[in-house]
Amino acid sequence: MNTWLNEAEQKALNQNLSNDARVLYLLGLKPSIDQATGKTPALNYKSLLAMLNAKEPKFTLGRQVNALIKELLQVELVAFVEDVDLSKSFNGKILLLPLLMLKSDNYTQLHLQWQKMSANWTPNSALYKDLAKLVGIIDSEFSDHEIGDFVAYWLGRPETQFTQFQWTQKFVFNVKQKRLAKNMSAIHKVGNQVVTAKPAVVADENAKNLVAKYSGKLKSTSNS
Repeated sequence: MNTWLNEAEQKALNQNLSNDARVLYLLGLKPSIDQATGKTPALNYKSLLAMLNAKEPKFTLGRQVNALIKELLQVELVAFVEDVDLSKSFNGKILLLPLLMLKSDNYTQLHLQWQKMSANWTPNSALYKDLAKLVGIIDSEFSDHEIGDFVAYWLGRPETQFTQFQWTQKFVFNVKQKRLAKNMSAIHKVGNQVVTAKPAVVADENAKNLVAKYSGKLKSTSNS
């Protein structure tokens, strides 16, 4: 079992989390991950409940485990590998622990200074690419529109402060969430993600018939 916490994990675990959520991360999820991918085995409510109830039966329902996982999702300690309905059971789902997979030493400076959101904020480029790869974002490029939406949202919450590492991390998860959204226009699906569709011209049968009709008339006119 790897009990070492990198700086990113420590920062996240010191945010507004219940101790039960911290225990779930440290003892229920982290010891079982695949060290190469950062993924957990399929979640098993029975084993997680047994771990959480080591001394007394405090947790009895799967939805109580869900609530703890949602806490971890909020601070980006975990992410689901596939698109998941948060109102339904997580049993059998697979989680990713993205912060565990980062080479935190490369981003030490990004943990040092807390700041409010500013109108000209942009994510740290290297960290964005590393995190995007870890959480499975297919197209790692981001648009001005995606940054604008993110900045506008957090400018409306001026009391909120995070480090540049945490702001970039939140932006990555926001981008993934938006791209996993359903019923968007001008998109197509790749795996479990939606990406912007490239412009294309598709001629239907009526259009083809009109082209053929008027093409014939033009040839007839030119021959007369």
